[in-house]
Amino acid sequence: MSAPVDLSPTGLLAAYAQGAFPMADARTGRIRLFTCDPRCVIPLEAFRLPGATRRAIRRSDFVIRQNTDFERCMRHCADRPRGESGSWISEELVRAYAQLHQAGHAHSVEAWRGSEMVGGLYGVSLGGAFFGESMFVRPEAGGTNSSKACLAWLVSHLRQRGFTLLDSQYANEHILSLGATEIPVEEYFERLEAAIALPVSF
Repeated sequence: MSAPVDLSPTGLLAAYAQGAFPMADARTGRIRLFTCDPRCVIPLEAFRLPGATRRAIRRSDFVIRQNTDFERCMRHCADRPRGESGSWISEELVRAYAQLHQAGHAHSVEAWRGSEMVGGLYGVSLGGAFFGESMFVRPEAGGTNSSKACLAWLVSHLRQRGFTLLDSQYANEHILSLGATEIPVEEYFERLEAAIALPVSF
């Protein structure tokens, strides 16, 4: 039997520095570390939302905030749409990332309409690398396009702060439609090593 994954802030950061990230089995709750090849990244300088989406966001009444309620944002990401069961974001991971947030390395970007969080994302920062973990949207609460607004805010913020790597891990149709691209894992590790050595912070 493999040893338990170290979910302390130190253990998590060590895993990210090696290109690994934890996920829980939706059925058993067992947490393992994963890597992937190719790796999906969002080029910070090339990122651009489609014009129709940008216009819709400008017409919206979202207020984008960072780190207002990290744990609630993560729990929204763990919620499954009706008809789907299970999530790789377990209660144990919520507790672990809440500690990492307190240590200053896990962050949420949230879209609010009044007192309602209607979209958001969270991830981990290490040097000049940001590892996007998950995002959510609540269209039933008026959150259509809110997660995309949060991603656009994140990209702008990372550019301003001097980050060079936005890692989205596995590719999917949604993230690829937003400008993400896949790169060989060898190239990823070169970019990761250079990024985490940068003296920048979120």
